[in-house]
Amino acid sequence: MADSQVPSEAVMRRCNELHQLLNHHNRQYYLLDEPEIPDAEYDRLFHELKTLEAEFPQLETADSPTQRVGAEPLKGFSSVQHEVPMLSLDNAFSDEDMRAFEKRIQDRLASDAELEYACEPKFDGIAVSLLYRDGRLQRGATRGDGATGEDITQNVRTIGSVPLKLSGDNVPAVFEVRGEVVMPRAGFAKLNAAAQERGDRLFVNPRNAAAGALRQLDPSITAKRPLVFFAYSVGYVEGELPPTHFGTLDLLEKLGFVVAGERALAHGAGGCLAYYRDLGEKRADLGYDIDGIVFKVNDYGLQNRLGFVSRAPRWAIAHKFPAQEEMTVLNDVEFQVGRTGAVTPVARLEPVFVGGVTVSNATLHNRDEIERLGVKIGDQVVVRRAGDVIPQIVSVVLSARPQHAKEIVFPANCPVCGSQVEVLEGEAVARCTGGLVCAAQRKEAIKHFVSRTAMDIEGLGDKLVEQLVGLGHIEHIADIYRLEHEVLANMERMGDKSAQNVIDAIEKSKSTTLPRFLFALGIREVGQATARNIAQHFGMLKNLMDADQEALVAVDDVGPIVAHHIFDFFQQQGNRAQIALLQEAGVHWPESAPVAAESLPLDGKTYVLTGTLETLSRDEAKEKLLALGAKVTGSVSKKTDCVVAGPGAGSKLAKAESLGIEVLDEAAFVALLDSF
Repeated sequence: MADSQVPSEAVMRRCNELHQLLNHHNRQYYLLDEPEIPDAEYDRLFHELKTLEAEFPQLETADSPTQRVGAEPLKGFSSVQHEVPMLSLDNAFSDEDMRAFEKRIQDRLASDAELEYACEPKFDGIAVSLLYRDGRLQRGATRGDGATGEDITQNVRTIGSVPLKLSGDNVPAVFEVRGEVVMPRAGFAKLNAAAQERGDRLFVNPRNAAAGALRQLDPSITAKRPLVFFAYSVGYVEGELPPTHFGTLDLLEKLGFVVAGERALAHGAGGCLAYYRDLGEKRADLGYDIDGIVFKVNDYGLQNRLGFVSRAPRWAIAHKFPAQEEMTVLNDVEFQVGRTGAVTPVARLEPVFVGGVTVSNATLHNRDEIERLGVKIGDQVVVRRAGDVIPQIVSVVLSARPQHAKEIVFPANCPVCGSQVEVLEGEAVARCTGGLVCAAQRKEAIKHFVSRTAMDIEGLGDKLVEQLVGLGHIEHIADIYRLEHEVLANMERMGDKSAQNVIDAIEKSKSTTLPRFLFALGIREVGQATARNIAQHFGMLKNLMDADQEALVAVDDVGPIVAHHIFDFFQQQGNRAQIALLQEAGVHWPESAPVAAESLPLDGKTYVLTGTLETLSRDEAKEKLLALGAKVTGSVSKKTDCVVAGPGAGSKLAKAESLGIEVLDEAAFVALLDSF
């Protein structure tokens, strides 16, 4: 028999080690709100100890972590003795576990009748008990170790979803409501965004943030945190309850509590598994985190017959979802270059199964994130994957750091094109300065170059650009002007006529303007208006390419950062070479003497275009106004000087007339343009 076996020294050492590990992680999780390992890893350690104690009962002691639910209450709060212990639940990790759970119940009831279960999402938050006397909130407490918790009454009173007075008739004289305090995902995102702006430490996940909020000694801080209390059961009650758990949930909702809208009834293990799969598919779309489903025998009479084991009820089980967090090793870090030149560190991980897939890569975002995590190559790390979200490293197990751990060093040069990598003051993102010559940025640079507001090459759309780049027909922007009819005609969904239309559009685009050309180059933070101001200020491209940062800052609407981007772009020899090739291919524009903005006839004037123009397109009209120094906006206000209204003008025209703003029809507008 198992209980007659004597454990070996190795088994006793492992048992002692598991005690220490679980107690350590209990303290990190419950007391300090600084979990080092994922829940799934904790569950495995717990299950290992439980298995050893089942095989060798003499190893089970009163202070074993298997006989506890949580950890001691913090000394900053007074203790609360729970009238009815707050027990935890046994876990199911597979369909077979669920069927075995039902089989144990049927065996104990000596009946194979189909059972009815109440099904609820298992919230990933903090378990809390609320005690009401005569319908008024008297006390709020944490679970603590299941028998003794922490008095957090003043904090739970600040949570809007916690009723201070119960509504409805027939409220039990003494009514203990149990549930979970969670932080919704949207609130968590705002909380971390605000913390990042202040330079404060970020929370790892919503549960961690909720725990920290409940343990604030100053309730005014708790009040500022976006917390929600979901009621899911009752504890000590003096009064009548419905005969079923599901009926009690309906009662709780009537009394003013928030109860999971996703709750349902299921019949048999098969019905439970169908619910599990259904809610699992919707999990990523919920407004809060859940890590599984709780199934409870619905009938209270059957619950009473089934009773409890030492730390859990026999009539309930938590069916866990595949872990969204797992622990693995960071083997290396590589650097990828995105379409905007952003250099992103990518973690190469020891493959680990998390969130339903095997993960071997994870994003590290940027240099600031690496510093925040304090992560090094060789560390044990916690990886999180929620739904379709890209896996990311959320924390480091510092207590397990190896001696050979290495610092992560950002490259000084782009790993794709070799250009300098820069990080501007106040920015977290490192960027390649290669611009037109960096292969990683090639597709997006070309798509921008040919777009309607840039070189306006009609027919050369995103899909065709991707095909041409993918097949090697375009490597650099200047290659657009070497494209041949035969190549285009062989592209997907292209024929002779479509190919000729593209060739004609490419030829037409060779005659452009300096503002369009500058905008088409894709210089960081140089939009259409800035490109026009630059062109007017310098007149000729050579003047601009030779300008230093001091000269650039003199341009209207160009500050030190934009000046730096422009100067840096033209300092790259690869960019200068591409511009020379474009000019050799025939791209040209009329150059003129520099023009001071204040000397332009419409400088300082604000125009709005509305309705349909017949002799000019809206873009052409806007371009002509901008060339004359005007600003063109999309809405009419008191600051608008003139509205150009074509046929079909509606509310903008009406607003202009009500404000007494000058209105020009198309003929008057064309005459205005011709007068300059």
